[in-house]
Amino acid sequence: MHSLKKHSTIALGYFFLIALLGVILRLFPIVSISSNYKFLVHTHSHVALLGWVYTALSTIIFKQYLQSANVSKKYNRIFWLTQITIIGMLVSFPFTGYAFLSILFSTLFLISSYLFVWLVFKFTPNKQKQRNSYKLIRIALWYMIISSLGPWMLGIIMQTSGQGSSLYKNAIYFYLHFQYNGWFIIAVLGVFLHILEQHFISFSKKVFNSFFWLLNSSVIATFFISILWMKPPFIINSLAAMGCIFQLIAFGFLLKLIKANKLKLKSIFSSFLGKILILSGVLFLVKLVLQLTVCIPFIADIVSYNVDFVIGYIHWIFLGVVSIPILTFLFDYQLATKSKALLVIYISGFILTEILIFYKGIINWLQLNIINNYYHYLATSSGIILLALFGLFIIQFKSKNRRLFS
Repeated sequence: MHSLKKHSTIALGYFFLIALLGVILRLFPIVSISSNYKFLVHTHSHVALLGWVYTALSTIIFKQYLQSANVSKKYNRIFWLTQITIIGMLVSFPFTGYAFLSILFSTLFLISSYLFVWLVFKFTPNKQKQRNSYKLIRIALWYMIISSLGPWMLGIIMQTSGQGSSLYKNAIYFYLHFQYNGWFIIAVLGVFLHILEQHFISFSKKVFNSFFWLLNSSVIATFFISILWMKPPFIINSLAAMGCIFQLIAFGFLLKLIKANKLKLKSIFSSFLGKILILSGVLFLVKLVLQLTVCIPFIADIVSYNVDFVIGYIHWIFLGVVSIPILTFLFDYQLATKSKALLVIYISGFILTEILIFYKGIINWLQLNIINNYYHYLATSSGIILLALFGLFIIQFKSKNRRLFS
C-alpha cells in the first residue's frame, strides 16, 4: 500500500504540473513569454494523458486486480520505466517539440504501457477475471493499445502526406478518441463497478452483456464524430448518432443499477464522495448530450471551425468526466489524502474555466465583441485549478495539513 500511495502522489504531481502549464498557456495573450507556445501545448497534452491519467488509473487497476498476485517487483520495474519516459517527455517537448528525443520517449512510453497491459492480462487471478468489472478493464486496456496505432502511423503519414493532411489530423483524432472514449471512460466505469462488486452490487449476466455491447458499439461508432469536420456523407453522421444513442442507453442501464441499490451505495461512499460521484454522472450525461448534438450536420460544421468548442469539450471530459471520479477513487481507496475544501475549489475552477471557454466559442460563432479582460479572467480561473491541485499535492506529504484540509 505504501508504494501505491507514492505512485498516487506522483500522479497528483503530474496533475499539478499540467495545471501549471495550463496557466502559463493562458498567460500567452496577456504577457510576453519567451517559450514556444506549440511546444508547451504538446508538453501539456502528453503529461496530462500519460502522466496524470495513465499513472493514476494504472495504480488503481494494480490495487484492484494485482495486489494479491505477488507481482509487485515486476509492476514496480514497469512503473519506474514508465516514469522515466514521462519525465523524458516533460523535459524534451518544451524545448524541441516533436523531435528525436521527445519521439523516442513517447515510443518508449508506448512499449512500457504494453508491458503493463501484459502484466494485467497474465497475472490477474482467474477468479477476478470472471468479474464484470474486469471485462471492462480488459477492453479499456485494449482500447489503449488500439489508440496507440495513431502515434505509430504519424511517422509514416508525415513522410508521405505531411502534417497538414487529412490523414495526419485523423490519426491524431483516432488516438484521442480511443484514449478518451475507450481507455479513460471505460476504465473509470470498470473501477467503479469493481467497487460495487466488492459490496455485492452487480449487473445480472444478461443485463451486463447488453450494457457491455452497447458501450463498446458506441465507442466504435462515435469515432465517426471525429471525422465530421471533413463533411462526409450523411450516413456517417447517422452512424455517429447511433453510437451516441447506444451510449445513452448504456448509461441508462448503469443509472438503473445505481437507483436499485441507492441505500447500499450510501453505506459504501461517504456523503461527500457520493455527491462528487453524482456530479461525475451529471458531467458524463452532459457529455453524451453534447456529442449527440454534434452529429447534426449544421452543428458539426460550426464546431469543426470553432476551436474553443473543441477545447471546451475536451477539457470537459478530461477535467470533469475523467479526473473527478479518479480523484474520488484515490480518496476512497486511501491512496491519496482527501481534502473536501480543495476538491470543491478544483471543481469551482473547472466550472468557471468551462463557462469562459464556451462563452468565447459562442462569441466567435456569433461574431460579437468579447468582454474586456477576458484572458485575465480565463487565466484566473485556471489559477484556481492550479491552487487546488497544488494544495492536494502538498498535503500528501504533511500530516498537519491533512488534519487542516480533511
